[in-house]
Amino acid sequence: MPERDIIMMSRRELKKLKIVQDAISGQITQVMAAEVLKLSRRQVRRLVRGVRTEGEAGIVHKSRGKPSNRLIAPEVKAKALSAYKEVYIGFGPTLAIEKLKEREWIGIGKETLRKWLIEEGLWVRGKRKGAQGAQGVLRTDGPDGRQPS
Repeated sequence: MPERDIIMMSRRELKKLKIVQDAISGQITQVMAAEVLKLSRRQVRRLVRGVRTEGEAGIVHKSRGKPSNRLIAPEVKAKALSAYKEVYIGFGPTLAIEKLKEREWIGIGKETLRKWLIEEGLWVRGKRKGAQGAQGVLRTDGPDGRQPS
């Protein structure tokens, strides 16, 4: 029994595959395929080469299903959150990352920490206040009947 692979593709990738297969079969040129796909001719040649060598899977991005290269290790997240809970519990994300970097040697971004704190229920975004300038002063006539300047 032949082995079957299931390849996950978006509609956009299916359309791209159809056009690349048309270019491979000679129904359209690679230049026409590039115009339809809004890619350069070089990118179409790369897709054609991928489909010829890997089959339909040649269209799908190779990073699909893999964790991000920028993923922060779960140990770092756990260490940062435990330090925040023990020492920096009243701090906002900006001050907390400064202290984590300075004292705990944990370098993460402010928005990353804010997102983690919201997930843990440790940070609630405060309601934004409107523009607060100086309060207007009600001007009245001075004792001599003139407007003060």
